[in-house]
Amino acid sequence: MEINIVNQSKEARWMRYRKDFEAIAMRCEHILHISQEKSVSLIFVQADAIHEINLTYRGVDRPTDVISFALCDSDDAYEQMEGSEELGDIFINIEAVVNQARDYGHSLRREVCFLFTHGLLHLFGYDHGNEAEETEMFQLQDVILDEIVPKKVHQ
Repeated sequence: MEINIVNQSKEARWMRYRKDFEAIAMRCEHILHISQEKSVSLIFVQADAIHEINLTYRGVDRPTDVISFALCDSDDAYEQMEGSEELGDIFINIEAVVNQARDYGHSLRREVCFLFTHGLLHLFGYDHGNEAEETEMFQLQDVILDEIVPKKVHQ
């Protein structure tokens, strides 16, 4: 999977996790049995930017930690271009990464990778709108992520 990273936060430290994101994407493709080449855009933003995105596109007047926008929600929603299939965009709020890592007692690496995994699963069609969906999605997140960035590892 090709991962295009855009760092609007201007903090270089988020770029050091590229190899983790690539490992997560490969593991996700393996577990979900994805064979077609995919690509995704990952955008790091400040809280005010994600707040505006959340308000504009979801009508929710507050910042969030991660938000995903799938390029298409059905197979016939757009004409497939040659090369890899663009899944969509994942926006990660860097301020939430820092605060949640502290609040949950784990590393920045674990938190940013968790949010990337969460956003990626949304692009693959997973959701947590009810208890059954939430259980399935959160268990899948752990299966994908725990082998790459175990819980309680500080870096």
